[in-house]
Amino acid sequence: MARFLFLVAVLVAIVGISKSNPEVPKVFCYYDSRSYLRETQAKMLPQDLDPALSFCTHLVYGYAGVDASNHKMVPLNPNLDLDQGHGNYRIVTQLKRKFPAMKVLLSVGGGADKENPEKYNELLETPEARTAFISSATVILRNYAFDGIDLAWQFPVIKAKKIRGTFGSLWHGIKKTFSSKVVDEKSEEHKEQFTKLVLELKNALRHDNLMLTATVLPNVNSSLYFDTHGLMTNLDYVILDGFDYNTPERNPKEADYTAPLYDLLERNPELNINFLVSYWLKNGFPAGKIILGMPTYGRAWKMDSDSAISGVPPLHIDGPAAEGPYSKQEGLLSYPEICTKLSNPNNNKGIHTHLRKVTDPSKRYGTYAFRTPDDNGDGGLWVAYEDADTAGNKGGYVRAKGLGGIAIIDLSLDDFRGLCSGDKFPILRAAKYRL
Repeated sequence: MARFLFLVAVLVAIVGISKSNPEVPKVFCYYDSRSYLRETQAKMLPQDLDPALSFCTHLVYGYAGVDASNHKMVPLNPNLDLDQGHGNYRIVTQLKRKFPAMKVLLSVGGGADKENPEKYNELLETPEARTAFISSATVILRNYAFDGIDLAWQFPVIKAKKIRGTFGSLWHGIKKTFSSKVVDEKSEEHKEQFTKLVLELKNALRHDNLMLTATVLPNVNSSLYFDTHGLMTNLDYVILDGFDYNTPERNPKEADYTAPLYDLLERNPELNINFLVSYWLKNGFPAGKIILGMPTYGRAWKMDSDSAISGVPPLHIDGPAAEGPYSKQEGLLSYPEICTKLSNPNNNKGIHTHLRKVTDPSKRYGTYAFRTPDDNGDGGLWVAYEDADTAGNKGGYVRAKGLGGIAIIDLSLDDFRGLCSGDKFPILRAAKYRL
């Protein structure tokens, strides 16, 4: 009798533990291999990942691409990725020896495959093309011991829209009725064909128990290309990239928040994280399979004499800001490139380099920083970016919504050397701690 009571007590304890400890939220950490080719402090090698990987449940290595001539998946940089070169594919999957609980996925597309982007839709259109892609992808996954594949499919993005007041929006709506630009005339077919690709790829991966995820890239319309009900049983997770709603490339004359949690006054109500997440939830996709992607960088514009000196967005702007010393990309600044400007009020060649940081007490829109132009109209800069506070807010949002976790995109643009405060990967840490 005593033994029976003991067994009952153990079972009750187990049930209690399982109820009080739901599934641990996932942390997908993206590593963009292009950072390997950067110089000086921005160059990120696989060994630089170590301080981050104890926080990551999944490491996503990107990016592979598609060969337009035969529809096969191929490395975008064979000399970097394959064994006959630097062997990064092998190196990143061998990180599992040190972090055995972590899964390593290979991502294809991701906006990194610049040559003939129409090939992603073309691949979907015939069973033969899909088969060629699936066969080549599974060979790479097995040969290099990846745990799965992430389809960061390069669907056409929605057109950028000018921010308008109430009257402007009304008039634009009238004009749109008579002259609407269609991004993809075959979007319904491509949605159905992508669902088929996911099903066929999942069937090919199932034998080896490999994972399949999909990333919804920034400014891709989910309603056009993703059949939530058709995908839910064959995708392990979907990663929703809730950022880059406004960028210097898309909006060269108007700067605004790039990754707001909620909609802003007199803006497109669809260009925010909550709308994106709500769409997938309302259309039946399981919350536990939704991963919220957040950036580790800022989008930067050049302020000019016509920009509002208050810096409050949206504001008139003069195209993308100059490239930073590390990222070397016009209109984009890594987090350490931004934080060092915040902490350095010194002048450089007569141009004031200090940025004034503006936080968001409402926790709805995000952080930005700026400096106004000097008397000659030079040096003006406005940047919307992710920092530890906003990343923590998004981690809290994921927890409140009961979502599956977060994705950090990507590790190489976080402060992986600890230049800002001495702590490495502050954005990853902040988001993780709030889950």
